[in-house]
Amino acid sequence: MISLATFQLNGIEYKIDLSKPLDISIPLKSGPENPNAWYIDSPRIEPVVLGDWIGNVKSGASTNFNNIAFNPHAHGTHTECVGHITKEFYSINDSLKTFFFTAEVISIRPEKHKEDFVITKQQLKEKLLRKPEAIVIRTIPNTTDKLTKQYSHTNPPYLEEEATIYLKDLGIKHLLIDQPSVDKEEDGGTLLSHNAFWNTSDKIRFDATITEFIYVPNHIEDGLYVLNLQIASFHNDASPSKPILYKIN
Repeated sequence: MISLATFQLNGIEYKIDLSKPLDISIPLKSGPENPNAWYIDSPRIEPVVLGDWIGNVKSGASTNFNNIAFNPHAHGTHTECVGHITKEFYSINDSLKTFFFTAEVISIRPEKHKEDFVITKQQLKEKLLRKPEAIVIRTIPNTTDKLTKQYSHTNPPYLEEEATIYLKDLGIKHLLIDQPSVDKEEDGGTLLSHNAFWNTSDKIRFDATITEFIYVPNHIEDGLYVLNLQIASFHNDASPSKPILYKIN
């Protein structure tokens, strides 16, 4: 079995142990014990029912045969492309073509600005020590209620537009955060940080992605990692995803 692997990214060689993945995704569960946002019902995972036949081994079927109803933006870890905010259709499956990146994990306590908690440009400048391909933002406090929290109508923390422009200007291609959105919950549809990161007012960054609803456990230290950003092959603006970090030896 291959355990140790050597990667060369941006001309630099990195060694990682593939047997020690650090999963920062939130698994999708049926019902209210799943995190939720954007004012919709909980996800459902239910057996198919065809007449008297129920797709469940406990009910006498030979297999478990479930339907899954969910929204990738509302119900857990997901990765999205610029197609999330454009009139034209763009698929995350077409936009994300490579899957290993250098990533820096940083922890930030959002600042109170009027009624909001925000991540500022100055905070990013103080915390971000390198110019990685991806940034992973863990917000403080970092409690396990993020795994089940119902976010609708709670005005969660978000990135100020100036902060997101700073990340874009640094050349960071992949932005990961443990909140439902990089933007304010109710902003009148301006989506300032989404637009800033994808540079929609100029040359669109079609290969850039935003991943929301991650969870970075406290035992994962701030610092540089190799990120494996895995998505399902959905022909959609967003897909459920499974970002995995590997500590660099």
